[in-house]
Amino acid sequence: MNHHTPPTLNILQQLPLGLLELEATQLHTLLGGPTLIHLPGEREAPLFVSVLLHGNETTGWEAMRALLQQYQGQKLPRALSLLIGNTSAAAEGARHLPNQPDYNRIWSGGKGIEQQMMQTVIQQMEALHPFASIDLHNNTGRNPHYGCVNQLEPSYLQLATLFSRTVVYFTQPSEVQSIAMSKICPAITVECGRPGEPHGVAHALEFLQSCLHLSEIPTHPVADHDIDLFHTVATVKVPSTIEVGFGSNKGDLCLIKDLDRLNFQEIPAGTLFGKLCSDHLKHIEVWSESGKDMGDHFFNVESGTLRTRKTVMPSMLTRDIEVIRQDCLCYLMERLSY
Repeated sequence: MNHHTPPTLNILQQLPLGLLELEATQLHTLLGGPTLIHLPGEREAPLFVSVLLHGNETTGWEAMRALLQQYQGQKLPRALSLLIGNTSAAAEGARHLPNQPDYNRIWSGGKGIEQQMMQTVIQQMEALHPFASIDLHNNTGRNPHYGCVNQLEPSYLQLATLFSRTVVYFTQPSEVQSIAMSKICPAITVECGRPGEPHGVAHALEFLQSCLHLSEIPTHPVADHDIDLFHTVATVKVPSTIEVGFGSNKGDLCLIKDLDRLNFQEIPAGTLFGKLCSDHLKHIEVWSESGKDMGDHFFNVESGTLRTRKTVMPSMLTRDIEVIRQDCLCYLMERLSY
């Protein structure tokens, strides 16, 4: 299959020979496209795990590969259904290819081939009554490891705090894997730092092992002292027509050089983000959960300088121009008491 052929979903009942020897960039050669693998285990209700929904976020695959190598020749403690996502983008080291949608924005239905493919995955999993769903990701900027939930149910928060005491609650974007799967079972997303960091792989591996060994997910509330809970209230977007630069006066939007050091920091009003270096860029787009542009609520532009208007806490600030174009500059959060 070449990279421009519409993908079809492979559904397998065992690991293909040689799969666990492959790096993320090599998977496409063997699999040819997105692949759902159902593996038996001692406990019947499967743990559903998705990796490589973004092709350049490789920690999930590295952790899963290490996990399955440990269990070669023996039964898993719990059944496992593994979705290996965008293999053609992984081959190129890209989040997604130019002709593709974002594989973590296609889970809410639709007529596209990729949307229908994910509906098949959901139907497959629904029939198996999964124990829980884990979607493994990386960040491009400096962030702590954290879990994400889309429902504030105790079982979801218990699962997330098994990975990290830092937990983010969000409802937008609504087309993500975890929102679709949360209609079926406790579902979380875990953010494992930047790709290629051994600590991220070790942490994800330890978490997956814990999930496979859980007999049940606790349903009592998480103690206050065991969780730092945040709510994503807005998304900072940069229009595709805007040229972005860091630490220079190049481009329409010139952001400070080390912007990603502000991730998960409570930053006061008046904090410098950068400069607007173009006459046709008057403000920055900040979209609330309800789809309202709140740019002037969160940011102030004075004499071309972009500063925060109120105390905010950003997450996923990135210096990767491609990610800014394909997704966003960052999310803005507020602390949530639980």
